[in-house]
Amino acid sequence: MSIYVGNLAYEVTQEDLTSVFAEYGSVKRVQLPTDRETGRLRGFGFVEMSTEAEETAAIEGLDGAEWVGRALKVNKAKPREDRGSSGGGRRDNNFSARY
Repeated sequence: MSIYVGNLAYEVTQEDLTSVFAEYGSVKRVQLPTDRETGRLRGFGFVEMSTEAEETAAIEGLDGAEWVGRALKVNKAKPREDRGSSGGGRRDNNFSARY
């Protein structure tokens, strides 16, 4: 399982996030997605820890905590939704007919 970490400052590094979560256990992996066009961090990330107990402790300890001037949003990550091959969201073919 993975932990979602939201409302991150854009200057946060993988090392920064690892050190914060290491206080709650062994960090296996940290991912900080970047914007495809700008290369800038997207303001959220994912952390994987060794055990579910460590993940639970980190979520309870860090959700809502202020870090680098921001209140963190920390919870269990939800599985990524399949958005299909178009890369976009849901399309409503009747949009123009309603307006």
